[in-house]
Amino acid sequence: MKIMMRISLLGIFLTTTTWIGSAVAENWTNWRGPEQNGFSPETGLPAKLTVKWKTPMPGSSAATPVVFGDHVFVSSTDQQAANLVAACLSAGDGKTLWKHVVANGLSQDNRSNYASNSPVTDGERVIFFYGTGDLVAFDFAGHQLWKRNLQEDHGAFCFLWTFSTSPILHKGKLYMQVLQRNEPVRGKGMENAESYILAIDPVTGKDMWKHVRPSTANSESLESFSTPIFYTHEGIDQMIIVGGDVITGHDPDTGNELWRWGTWNPTRIGHWRLVPSAVAGNSVALACAPKGEPIFAVRLGHSGTLSNDALAWTTQGFRDLTSDVPTPAFAYNDFFILSDVRNSISRVDSATGEIKWTTELPRTKKWRASPTVADGKVFLLNHGGQLKVLSVEDGKILDEQDLSDENEDNIRSSIVIANGQFYIRTNTHLICAGS
Repeated sequence: MKIMMRISLLGIFLTTTTWIGSAVAENWTNWRGPEQNGFSPETGLPAKLTVKWKTPMPGSSAATPVVFGDHVFVSSTDQQAANLVAACLSAGDGKTLWKHVVANGLSQDNRSNYASNSPVTDGERVIFFYGTGDLVAFDFAGHQLWKRNLQEDHGAFCFLWTFSTSPILHKGKLYMQVLQRNEPVRGKGMENAESYILAIDPVTGKDMWKHVRPSTANSESLESFSTPIFYTHEGIDQMIIVGGDVITGHDPDTGNELWRWGTWNPTRIGHWRLVPSAVAGNSVALACAPKGEPIFAVRLGHSGTLSNDALAWTTQGFRDLTSDVPTPAFAYNDFFILSDVRNSISRVDSATGEIKWTTELPRTKKWRASPTVADGKVFLLNHGGQLKVLSVEDGKILDEQDLSDENEDNIRSSIVIANGQFYIRTNTHLICAGS
């Protein structure tokens, strides 16, 4: 692997912090947590979790809950009614504080559903997005503030699979990305469709700007199910997006592209849809190529179209380190890369790509929920609801238990840590656990 220089500066966004004894308590306001990298700064967390409450869910969802104070916001399907719901639960006892039907329908394929998108909150409002294109904001009391549909406003989505990017808030703006095909597929979509990024006023729901993001990818490789992240490097704030065979950095104020690197797909294979979001830390941003292909670490601080000289390192030629679906985490100056292809997780030096340890995982069920890291531990959940807790120091397993109902499968929601509690979404329940 190629070794490059390291610089460090990490932006922390959308956080509210309080002190409880010697432990740090933190809200979890978006799908990858307070630092948008799968890491929680909370301390005093147990390695062995005890279930405190367990609330039935009306249907399955891959969405990760978000938590602010006593409010736990959950996106879900309602399997029996065949519709999509937004709900708020009490963090203290799991009781439903409010629930609203947002749209009708469940899915367009058998691999996912329209409620796979995680909500986002800024502490005043919570915003839900669904694969139908419905985008809706509520206040914490459950009153609808505004509602719109992106397909009605910007054209029908062009996706082979159910669209599942998540909304993200940053410095008073709501951001949505739609990285899609340029033509209809299976009767859905429109001719000459464009991929784009939207900045939206979270108070009114109205567009602030729209930036078209071009790509030379083909067919399904134009489709991305990732979510933008925000990172500050040497005082420059940027939004980082992956999809369409490239990773790009954008000005959050305008959407204008600052830099672009790619591609991991030089022969323009047409079936390489992208699922993992970017993750940034120690002045590099990771792009995980799909379907067993390499991971690429791009050094930040450049502008324009970048050559491979901008790469800090890559796993090309070392296929054991790859990720098709989970987004890696960044913590303790390293990346934690979960390979759903190889059934293993590795701690990787962020500056060099050197693997510090790898832990093999059971192959009975897929490991596709993105890892969560906190308090010296890595928390993993597989499709069957089996929880594993590993040490960040050496990857040794500290605890393991089964949190699912009988014969569950396809559980993909990441584990959330907020205010000293763990929130785990299975197909049938939302579980709160702790010490």
